[in-house]
Parts: sequence; structure tokens; C-alpha cells
Amino acid sequence: MIEAENVTLHYGGSQILHGVTLAAEPGRVTCVMGNNGVGKTSLMNLLAGRHPRSGGELRLMGERLGRITAQDMARRGVGYVPQGRAIFPMLTVRENLETGFGCLPPGQRRVPDEIYDNFPVLAEMAQRRGGDLSGGQQQQLAIARALVIRPRVLLMDEPTEGIQPNIIAQIGRVIESLRAGGEMAIVLVEQYFDFAWELGDRFALLERGSVVIEGTPDTLGREALHQRLASLAAA
Repeated sequence: MIEAENVTLHYGGSQILHGVTLAAEPGRVTCVMGNNGVGKTSLMNLLAGRHPRSGGELRLMGERLGRITAQDMARRGVGYVPQGRAIFPMLTVRENLETGFGCLPPGQRRVPDEIYDNFPVLAEMAQRRGGDLSGGQQQQLAIARALVIRPRVLLMDEPTEGIQPNIIAQIGRVIESLRAGGEMAIVLVEQYFDFAWELGDRFALLERGSVVIEGTPDTLGREALHQRLASLAAA
């Protein structure tokens, strides 16, 4: 569905990503893990069209993409839930959701009912300002906003960060439901190991901007992956 092959990325004179290859398939959750500062968010920004790659190839639905913007990617069906949520605090919940309408043809500019089914609190607080919501409610809003465009690819950057356990469990159930639909490829950046392990169909571990481990739960093993992450954190 979405594929990065040997991609590199620079911020000014600093190289952040070094020949990263990653593929996410429909009906699968691809987890990107690693310590802070290893390039996970930079990779997500690259996949979302927020920052141009320096080299390598990016393909969506088999189509090779040249230089492309975040708006172009959204119109092609790539939804992004950024780290820190990035909701509009002065807009209402409904207005935040409607910001995704610009990527949709006129006949599809509505909030799908299943979004409120997944996140009932958003229906209850539709007229509340985004900035008045709790952190967990804002995270639900950020995910719902990405789903408004009916994405074929969903990029999620640290969705459990700073969230209470009951909301984490709800977000996990939503991801499971989206995966079970079989049509959406999900790329999940996550530091919470147990959450990622329960959901992940494939894992890629980043270290200093490079993929150092990649595979499925069966090929990697829970304890081996956990120990590698722990050893990197201690280094």
C-alpha cells in the first residue's frame, strides 16, 4: 500500500534518515519503534508528505511518487495523526473534524457515523472547543480527524503518549477494528511496548536513522525485541 525504499532525509546539513526501507500492507499494523531522537517522527513526516525526502523512492498503491505535498498525500488517502495531536484549540470538535473536508469530493464531505461509534465522547462534545477537551479526548479527536478522509493508509505517531489507560485501551480497540476491515494499512510509531506488541503484525526498529531490526512477531520474538529496545535505552 505504502512503500519507502532506501529513503534518506536531511534537515539542513544534518542527515536524519539513512537508507530506510519500510512497507505497510492493507489489513496489517506496521510498528516503528526506537528511542527518542532516532528519526521515527521524521519518517512519519516523510511518509505524510510533510518533509521532502533527500533520496530513495516512495510508492503509494504501487505508484512511484515524486515531490509531493501533505495535501497531495491526504487527497490520495493518507491520514496522519501527528505526535502532540495538533488539534485546533479554538475550533469546536465538529469544526476540527470538518477540516478534513478539503481533501474530499463534495459528495463525501460529512463525518462518517462510525467515527462517532468509535468515539462517542466526540458526539457528546461536538460543540465544545478542542482546547477545552482533556488530553485523552484530544487524542481521540486527532484520530477521528484523520479518519474523516476515509484513508487507505493511516499514520499514527505516539497515540498513547500521555493518555490514561482506559483511553489507550479504546484506541487499541479502534486500531484492531480498522485492521480487521482489511483495506487500510496502518503505520504505528509507539514507545509503549505492550501496546505495540499486541497490535503489531510487523516491526521495524530504528537506531540513528536506520532500520536495524525488521520482521514479524514470530521471527523476532517478544523477549528478544524487548531486550534490544531496553539495551538501546540504556546505551
